[in-house]
Amino acid sequence: MNFQNAQFILSAARPGDFPSDGLPQVVFAGRSNVGKSSVINCLLGRRNLARVGSSPGKTAHVNYFKIDGRFYFVDLPGYGYAKVSRQEKDRWRALVGAYFADPSRVALGILVVDARHKPTEDDRLMASWFQETGRPFVVAANKTDKLSASELAPALSLIAETLELEEASLLPFSARTGTSREVLLSRINICLSKP
Repeated sequence: MNFQNAQFILSAARPGDFPSDGLPQVVFAGRSNVGKSSVINCLLGRRNLARVGSSPGKTAHVNYFKIDGRFYFVDLPGYGYAKVSRQEKDRWRALVGAYFADPSRVALGILVVDARHKPTEDDRLMASWFQETGRPFVVAANKTDKLSASELAPALSLIAETLELEEASLLPFSARTGTSREVLLSRINICLSKP
């Protein structure tokens, strides 16, 4: 599978815009400032396919990227950014809720968290939404390059405990250095190869 053969397809502002072509979807979620777009770009070996904003909260719609003509990377709106209006937060929540209303869309869920911080209540809610789909689910603990070797293990333990994860569901990751990129790509391939 050629992950570099990727193209932006559409930005869905309402549920009626979600593609209905039946292609598998690898779904990314995370806080507004967690580096979700950077993780997507890292996996695709592209620099700016998923837009990386200078300020958090840029992804306000559900963005679809078609990979190798065979499946989608789906970038859900970021959450938890304080400077966004309550009305906009409610709109984002409704849009994401509508996305998860059909669990068959999800081939694999990837929740991106910041390895340096304890997951928030919003992270816990998003993890539970992924888990409720009954589909495979991975937490990518991004920004591990900013932790020392002695800080990494306790940080990962805190994430696993807070999100109530099995060890195999948590992956230390760095979009900047590419740490665990090949591992996550392998997991994506495995999920997509299952009937």
